[in-house]
Amino acid sequence: MAAAASLRAVRAEAAEEAVRLRELTERIRARVPGLVPDVEVVGDPGRRLPGIVTFSCLYVDGETVLHELDRAGFSVSSGSSCTSSTLTPSHVLRAMGVLSEGNVRVSLPPGTREEDVERFLSVLPEVVAGVREKLGAPASPSPPRRRAGPKPW
Repeated sequence: MAAAASLRAVRAEAAEEAVRLRELTERIRARVPGLVPDVEVVGDPGRRLPGIVTFSCLYVDGETVLHELDRAGFSVSSGSSCTSSTLTPSHVLRAMGVLSEGNVRVSLPPGTREEDVERFLSVLPEVVAGVREKLGAPASPSPPRRRAGPKPW
């Protein structure tokens, strides 16, 4: 009986954490397009795992963005999680019609603080701008693109 009660408590806690992570992820989804020019948030806003957000940036190499974010203290990935163990561009993202070379996937682990998300959002624009400058991208990219809705996973 005690094990069943413990399991119920753990499941309730996990459900609460999933709601919290979904809210933090939604904050990233909502703010990144306004902070970084030429970025597209990927995936359905409702039908997705809590704590995971993916976006594609024009004029950057995803791996370079990953390294720069790592230097700033953030561990992110590139490509879809379906191909995370390969070095080839994501066939999943290509099938969705999504830019795969400038792709960044943020996975928020349990316990991620709001302050961590806010710091990420403050660092990301500088990182992307710096990578674009190093790669010789256009000096003033177009303003953020507005879409009718995100592409489904």
